[in-house]
Amino acid sequence: MVKSFLLIFFTGFNFLLNAQLLPGFKSSSLLNEQQMVIEDSPHGIRILINAPVTGFEDDDRVLLVFYALPNGNTIEQTFGKKVSEGDDWHFDIQHTGAQTRFLRAVLTDRTVVVAYLENNLKSWPAWKAATPDYRDQVRGMVGDITAMFSPWQPEVVLNGHSGGGRFIFSYLDTFDEIPSNVVRIAFLDSNYGYEDTIYGTKLVRWLKSDGDRYLCTLAYNDSVVIYNGKPLVSPTGGTWYRSRMMKEYLSASFRLKERQRDSLLWITSRGRRIEFIFKPNPEGKIYHTRQIEYNGFIHSMLSGTRHEQKGYRYFGDRAYTDMIADSLNVPIRRLNIPARDPSAEPGSALMKRISNLPREEREEEIFRAAASGNIPGFLRQTVTLRGEFEDAEGVMHTLEYEVMPDYLAIGSDEDFCRIPMNPRTAQRLADLFGASLLTAKLSDHIWSQAEVKLEPFFYKPVGNANELVTKFEEHNTQIEMQLAEAGGRHGLLVAGIKKDVIISSRIAERPDRVVIYGWHKPDSKPIQPVYSGHVWWYVDYSHGIRFMNDQVLVDGRPCLMSELLKDPVLFRLFSDEAVPMSEPFYPVP
Repeated sequence: MVKSFLLIFFTGFNFLLNAQLLPGFKSSSLLNEQQMVIEDSPHGIRILINAPVTGFEDDDRVLLVFYALPNGNTIEQTFGKKVSEGDDWHFDIQHTGAQTRFLRAVLTDRTVVVAYLENNLKSWPAWKAATPDYRDQVRGMVGDITAMFSPWQPEVVLNGHSGGGRFIFSYLDTFDEIPSNVVRIAFLDSNYGYEDTIYGTKLVRWLKSDGDRYLCTLAYNDSVVIYNGKPLVSPTGGTWYRSRMMKEYLSASFRLKERQRDSLLWITSRGRRIEFIFKPNPEGKIYHTRQIEYNGFIHSMLSGTRHEQKGYRYFGDRAYTDMIADSLNVPIRRLNIPARDPSAEPGSALMKRISNLPREEREEEIFRAAASGNIPGFLRQTVTLRGEFEDAEGVMHTLEYEVMPDYLAIGSDEDFCRIPMNPRTAQRLADLFGASLLTAKLSDHIWSQAEVKLEPFFYKPVGNANELVTKFEEHNTQIEMQLAEAGGRHGLLVAGIKKDVIISSRIAERPDRVVIYGWHKPDSKPIQPVYSGHVWWYVDYSHGIRFMNDQVLVDGRPCLMSELLKDPVLFRLFSDEAVPMSEPFYPVP
């Protein structure tokens, strides 16, 4: 699933090594950080990768933490922020974002990157039960994100709170032996699913395989808690029971020492590479999130090292208070475009192959090529645009959205062709990528913001010549020549080169038509007014597909444009038409 984003990292790699902002990441206002959001809607996965803006030079090493979220919590709540009046209380109970900043100040020999893992059920045990191929999904998730950071030899940490422990066990389910790049496993009151017969031997072999392996387990006595008149957990189901069970199993292979410190029982191996911290609970209180809030994430990452209990105390006052940000700045999700196979067909070869195919077969070949990720790298670096727009009631809103810098093309950065297609093919790709086609209003705005505005170049119609693949190629060559003459380059926001295939309220009226607009001249006037006179399957060289991310920010709040276009008030942020769009998409088979 996350292979969709690998090409972001490896396209333009020389640039990456000399820059602080990683390709595909968005700069954050939060204390010199950069972030990327990945969504895999078919599998119900959402991931936030948070990284510093430094620490990615040739000789740096990455410590990559997979943090599986607790039950019932979102990424934003887990990350945390200063709470203002009206905020949900969950924003102030974990603060893994601030605790990560503490860790970055301490672990100066590693670049700490955290991938926050959320699912649509807000529960990893429930997600696992509902996902028959959970092993493939979890293994792919960890493997693909790890591969993103391969230039910096990433060491992996598996960490999670509450139901997040099920994600860790799900990952371990996929291996006979725990991978050697896993250097630390931490259960933050989260090892509910531990079984000696399934995981005991794996943990022992992993811990014995290298002297740089750490296991940290935090648990409190949840077996005595009564909540709403009932026991909080079953006699054998809580982390108190499971952690003591894990400890007993490991004690057969490692000498463990117990000691009492303050209100905690510490059980450690020689060198403290194994560490259990138990919180007795004579008063029957719930300490489930307190274990994280009281520097639990910090300790889970520093246990057994020379930094343990320095500058902080586990189950003590927050050591990270000054590092809590005033606000959250989670970026728009990335387009879900698969990575391009290096052996994929060059654009010129594909155009030659499809040049004489019947129209239906040609469209299917175009879809297959784009759907597989055979798209140039420069189109994957979306451009963020912002503007102030009125809704239907005259209220101003701030809109932020992301668009491809150019029109959809097939091939590599070195050999590609901008490819016209019918709107139903384009809609299938948009659905696959989490994208949308433009509206006429946004087409105008994109032209106004374009870094390169080229003069429209058109051909007189001679028979059906303008509908042939050879004309598509000829027009692409013309655009490339104009771009070079203008001093432009691929990746800059380009406009004036194609008509946009757009979405419009007209689709609901005539779903058998394609709606086109644009091809702006240097005076900003479009050659093509909004037009729906062509049958849906009509395509010529002038038609272009520019995708935008369907997720937008309205006044800083993430929304789906496809939903807002149906709203009787907010649709006007995106459209100059008189009515909302009941169907802001083309029908697909």
